[in-house]
Amino acid sequence: MPVQVRSSEPDGGVDGPSAVNRMQGTGTETLDISAGGVQFYMDSEIAVGAQIEFTIALSAEALGTPADVLVNCVGRVVRRLKKGEQHVVAAVIDEYRFERS
Repeated sequence: MPVQVRSSEPDGGVDGPSAVNRMQGTGTETLDISAGGVQFYMDSEIAVGAQIEFTIALSAEALGTPADVLVNCVGRVVRRLKKGEQHVVAAVIDEYRFERS
């Protein structure tokens, strides 16, 4: 599922100033999602403990609904692993809100 990630940390919660610009509105795909958390790939580094906002797009086709549903979430990065050129990021979901498109 597509996911859009933004950091709410003053410095982006990212390692290095150039990574902050790359992270603004970073789009990626989820690897795993549950009621309590999400795991996804990112090109940019982000610090463990950083607060993030992310939006997960749930397709109408997958849900069997007439329209896509967006889930706006606030969470925290709990794990980051380097995998090739990308980072696998795991975050807990602290708050969420459904938005129908």
